[in-house]
Amino acid sequence: MDIILSNSDPRPIYEQVGEALRAAIISGELKPGDPLPSIRGLARDLRISVITTKRAFEELEREGWIETVPGKGSFAAGANAPLLQERRLLEIENHLRDALRLGRTAGMGVEDLENMLKALREEDL
Repeated sequence: MDIILSNSDPRPIYEQVGEALRAAIISGELKPGDPLPSIRGLARDLRISVITTKRAFEELEREGWIETVPGKGSFAAGANAPLLQERRLLEIENHLRDALRLGRTAGMGVEDLENMLKALREEDL
């Protein structure tokens, strides 16, 4: 699993780490019960603070994405996969709502936003 952090990303590093782990769980790259790297090991590999990594893990656990077993480590959660996917869809809906609001302030209609989304998708292909 590759986690790529960006200094140009406006989100804090712990959010970027959490987002990468969430994406790995949703995509199935991390299956229910799969172990996550240790907090210290991941911090060392990413060259970030252990405190930053710990904060990312704590948020993921609070949100139900991972489970931590004292003395054994952290593991991808499995029991709540449909709930986790539903949370993810809600997050996407919120971002789309924000995009609609921003688009309106820029004088863009839904069709303009759809065209922009299609263009972005083609860039990723």
